[in-house]
Amino acid sequence: MAERSLRGTNLSTLSLESDDGVAFSERQIVRYSCSEGHISELPFSVEADVPSLWECRCGLEAKLIDGPEPERKPTKPQRTHWDMLLERRSIPELEELLEERLALLRASRGEKPRRKRTA
Repeated sequence: MAERSLRGTNLSTLSLESDDGVAFSERQIVRYSCSEGHISELPFSVEADVPSLWECRCGLEAKLIDGPEPERKPTKPQRTHWDMLLERRSIPELEELLEERLALLRASRGEKPRRKRTA
């Protein structure tokens, strides 16, 4: 009979505790503004460290209104596959490899070998 006593109660979202005697922390409303002109108002605890940047609903960075200028971390430029390839091989080496691969491809197709191009 004990298993049936809680039937129909959603224990994951409902709590049987009351809020009597609970002291909520003091709140402050912090405002952020993005370059599109959107204003976001967010509640933070008075004791919390308020971030100087927040992501706006449009996806841009929103800055804290009347707050310190955010510290920008230096970012590295994104490396492409070409950049990484150039770290391993030089341009003449790459041209030589290209000619070898093209010769193999042409041989597999039964084409006549071409003479080397000069730049």
